[in-house]
Amino acid sequence: MEKIIMDKLNEIFKERLLTEVDDRVSYSYDASFGQHLPDFVVQVLSSEEVQKTVQIADEFEIPIYPRGASTSLSGGPLPVHGGIVMDFSQWTQKLEIYPEDLIIKVSPGVKTGDIHKLAEQHNLMYAPDPSSSSICTIGGNLAENAGGPRGVKYGVTKDYVIGLEVVTAEGKLIKTGGSTVKNVTGYDLTKLLIGSEGTLGIITEATLRLIPKPLDTMTAMVIFDDLYTAGKSISKILTAGVRPSKMEILDQNSINKVEDYAGLNLPRSAAAIILVEVDGDPEVLPKELAVIKEALEEIGVKNIQVAENKEQEQKLWQVRKLVSPAIVTSGYTKISEDATVPLSKIPDMFKKIDEIKNKYNLNIVVFGHAGDGNLHPTINTNMRDIEEVKNVEFAVEEIFNYAIELGGTLSGEHGIGTMKKAFMVNEVGEEGLAFQKAIKQALDPKNILNPGKIFPEEGEKRLVLRND
Repeated sequence: MEKIIMDKLNEIFKERLLTEVDDRVSYSYDASFGQHLPDFVVQVLSSEEVQKTVQIADEFEIPIYPRGASTSLSGGPLPVHGGIVMDFSQWTQKLEIYPEDLIIKVSPGVKTGDIHKLAEQHNLMYAPDPSSSSICTIGGNLAENAGGPRGVKYGVTKDYVIGLEVVTAEGKLIKTGGSTVKNVTGYDLTKLLIGSEGTLGIITEATLRLIPKPLDTMTAMVIFDDLYTAGKSISKILTAGVRPSKMEILDQNSINKVEDYAGLNLPRSAAAIILVEVDGDPEVLPKELAVIKEALEEIGVKNIQVAENKEQEQKLWQVRKLVSPAIVTSGYTKISEDATVPLSKIPDMFKKIDEIKNKYNLNIVVFGHAGDGNLHPTINTNMRDIEEVKNVEFAVEEIFNYAIELGGTLSGEHGIGTMKKAFMVNEVGEEGLAFQKAIKQALDPKNILNPGKIFPEEGEKRLVLRND
């Protein structure tokens, strides 16, 4: 059967069919964990090729795994059951803007950063801005419902997708939504497919909504002596009458990692810092920062530093951008999570993570999107140290469970993938899980679309980073 499948794929892809072991190994991992070797890799360049490949998979009941730039932190594209990896990274042909309609149409392999650049050329903005935007693809963003720092004011990927072209599990081509912001014709299949991690259909084109680009920005750094006040300040800012465009938090460990890495003269003794950006009319921005400053002073926060020019502003945002590079300088593996909690519970989450850090003697830093409660507890670990890896597994499990206990969620933007599926039932319950499985069964009865993701399989009850 393998020879038959290979021959059929070869008729479609020729030199874009990869079967050699060294090629397949390069598609066996992403930015998370685990390594799973696919049987075939195809580099797709059209909807028709996707359809034909899915039809082959449907005929022989072989799994298909859509893949973008492999920046997934949750194991989204990993071929856990072998099968066919569909590489979309070369499919960049469509990047068309319609400025009068405030929309842009894109192929799945287009880099998110290129969408930003094209929109800005027309004085428009594509609001979702994942930190990996310079390398990640829009197809991956759509699959995982990616977020980013601007989420506090502008929302996430699903809020800017108004239409999709999708290949179903039977290889049929359908369209959802359209080119208008308002569309209530039937079920909202667009929203259903965004964030479904390629398990319900394969997205081959998207129509994205654009908004006017803000005229200007201003940024302040707020320095805190204790985490409780830092957490309290988040709600205080958001209820002051001003909506920041970004609000990012770094704990003391993050601050010191960045300072060690880049020497930016950061306050090492601070319990936390929050970076706050406002955007809009240049004449209004100082007034908005004044409102924020007044609100913070009401709860005793006085150490507020406002960037006086664009150079200082860029330097402040460099602090946030350098967290991940600073963390990986140890040479050890970086495990980045994205548990999300209600805003008022952020101090509790920080406290719990600090307890977990000491309990398991781990190197954990916490940073993230303060404005929407999306935190990134990040662990550096030596994957060759079996005992340490076990402690990491226990620590991550405690972090997930505590986030749920606080009324939060397993994932704010990274997705469930393979990393968090063992904990799905903890959040949505048995009936909720069965309801989601019923949707999957209805749309993909042969379970060929990205199987092994989102839903725990038999025996999966906890996170496992190694299979020793």
